Amino acid sequence: MTTNPPPNYLPGDIGYVLFSTALVWIMIPGIGFFYSGMARSKNALSLIMLSMLSIALVSFQWWAIGFSLTFSKTANKYSGNFRNVFFINVKNEPSITSHKIPDLVFAIYQSMFAAITPALVIGAAAERARILPTIIFILVWTTLVYDTIACWTWNPNGWANKMGTLDFAGGTPVHIASGSAALAYSMILGKRHGYRTDEFKPHNVAHVVLGCALLWFGWFGFNGGSALGANSRAAMAFTVTNLAASVGGLTWMFLDYRLERKFSALSFCSGAIAGLVTITPGAGFVSAQYSVVFGLLGGFLCNFAAKLKDILEFDDALDVFAVHAVGGIVGNLLTGVFAQRSMATIDGDLSNDIRGGWLEGNWQQIGYQAANSFAGFTYSFCATYIILIIINRIPGLKLRVNKEAEYVGLDESQCGEVAHQMIENLVFVDPKRNSDSDTQDEPKIFMREEILTQVHQIHPSQNGDANSNDSVKIFSEQSFY
Repeated sequence: MTTNPPPNYLPGDIGYVLFSTALVWIMIPGIGFFYSGMARSKNALSLIMLSMLSIALVSFQWWAIGFSLTFSKTANKYSGNFRNVFFINVKNEPSITSHKIPDLVFAIYQSMFAAITPALVIGAAAERARILPTIIFILVWTTLVYDTIACWTWNPNGWANKMGTLDFAGGTPVHIASGSAALAYSMILGKRHGYRTDEFKPHNVAHVVLGCALLWFGWFGFNGGSALGANSRAAMAFTVTNLAASVGGLTWMFLDYRLERKFSALSFCSGAIAGLVTITPGAGFVSAQYSVVFGLLGGFLCNFAAKLKDILEFDDALDVFAVHAVGGIVGNLLTGVFAQRSMATIDGDLSNDIRGGWLEGNWQQIGYQAANSFAGFTYSFCATYIILIIINRIPGLKLRVNKEAEYVGLDESQCGEVAHQMIENLVFVDPKRNSDSDTQDEPKIFMREEILTQVHQIHPSQNGDANSNDSVKIFSEQSFY
């Protein structure tokens, strides 16, 4: 009896992909911090919590059914089957997309892509979406939308893959799918209370910078790891990823500087993410000089796309549509223009050979890229819209919190915890304190309840509402520094 020899994998390739898996994992809490910093403080914790829930929920879904629906080796043009549910037969055989690593390594790596995508979507629903329906949405959406688009894009049996679409690391399955879903989510939920009348400013730009740093760092595993081996193609993916992010950040920052004459950290971080999104589909197909174009156009076009919500009157709270949908489409089309055969096979693996892009005489590639972009956007938007309508009509799963809960904030109303407990202790100094003497009183610390008690004595028109944030505002503005 003869047995087939075990596949000859290189430990370096396996170790590299496993390390890249960890890099992509760290991107997901990075999204949480990025979104948290952009939101108001009363909703900060809920966004970090939802990003962590996305890891847990999708990790389970991917093991149970997601991997099989996406990367089954007997998939049809649109979806996989149940051949690999619960990771059955996912062991040491070569993976479906590369002979360099085994199925199990590829499966855990791709699970991070599946987990990060719904985490991106929920940014559009920030500050008004209930957590329980969001949990249901993450599971359903990943199964019906992400798995399907990822299958037709990356599975060798998928229609877009067979057509010749080039998508190195997720322009359509991750970014266009999440951005279009975010648009649908924001439309279904409606605008936040106070939209266009209240001030919605980021409460912690330092969190935005931290989230950007984690995302930028993890994106080396996102794009570089998609080479599925420690090789020259991975090194080039690292190079173009870093360069596109840098150019995108500078582009967005200087575009905003022309208006405000300020060098905004928020603008730089937004542009860096836009550059990273734009280079994602082309990271394994273009060289460094072209990545500058990806970063420049990504930062420029996503910056202007962020203004569409004001023109079209939808409340995409954290600009998920502008950065991810628009950035993904721009990246897909630019890949169709600049894709290079020499970059696809830079590591000497001729199985990765392509026909190149428009600049190498393959003008049809732009059509392939546009077709997959349009299909991914349309399917994700329509499916998300229908999924949300159905969930919203199920008793107990109403998508949006009530007005009172939104006013209090999702941290308190949905999590029962707050991100910044120290806000409950406010320090005010009496402006009349011995200003003409050499003696300076110590600042007095007032608890929230003490402040409100004194407010109602000063402003009885508050009708005894001991929870009125307006009372605190009146007290702080009129009575203390």
